Amino acid sequence: MKSLRTPFFILGLSIWLSACSIFQSQDETERWTAQRLQSEAKTALNNGDFETAIRYYEALEARYPLGRVAQQAQLDIAYAYYKFEEPESAIAAADRFIKLYPTHANVDYAYYLKGLANFNQNMGLINRYLPLDLTERDQKASKASFKEFNTLVSRFPESKYAKDARQRMVYLRNNLARYELHVADFYMRRGAHLASARRAQYVIKHYDGTDAVADALVMMVKAYRAMAYEDLAADALKVLKLNYPEHPALKQLQS
Repeated sequence: MKSLRTPFFILGLSIWLSACSIFQSQDETERWTAQRLQSEAKTALNNGDFETAIRYYEALEARYPLGRVAQQAQLDIAYAYYKFEEPESAIAAADRFIKLYPTHANVDYAYYLKGLANFNQNMGLINRYLPLDLTERDQKASKASFKEFNTLVSRFPESKYAKDARQRMVYLRNNLARYELHVADFYMRRGAHLASARRAQYVIKHYDGTDAVADALVMMVKAYRAMAYEDLAADALKVLKLNYPEHPALKQLQS
């Protein structure tokens, strides 16, 4: 029997040592100070190892929940999630920071991160390599992004992130207007002319100043003519000619 006990003993010892090794690797940061956790997390972030950075920042926040170190860790977690292409987690982390520290000196950055995360939410791997028209897709994330950027520039007009936010808002506003035009065209092609005209009116009312307004007027002319509302069609055509005399659709509409 002695010859049987030795292999089992060795096997058991091997399993125990392996388990110890696993637990030790999982507790690599157990004795780290707050400063080291912050330093290692920042190094991982700078090196593009976002998953490790997130793990270190979360450990930092959990072990040292009070003070400036934890506050900064929350913002850094949001940024790391954003770079790791986990927009929902980035938004949740930034939102939590805003709720916990609404008067923090860097709360404007939290709003900016929420706007960025939503801004890129529709940009998947396929979109990066294929020439897809993003204005044809659902604009929920774009609307959320516009809202966050608008909050930023309204509440913190002197923020260093405000200029970029305003530029992105212009882009988003044009996209949102184009999306409404796609919907109007969808209705037009299916014979829902009144719905098409109303959608075009919505573009003119809510997205004044965008490039889509001219095409919205064209859509209104076509929709009203399809419904035999000649007076309304003439009015829309008059506005189109007055404001966009070089529009390529004018020649066809006036023939």
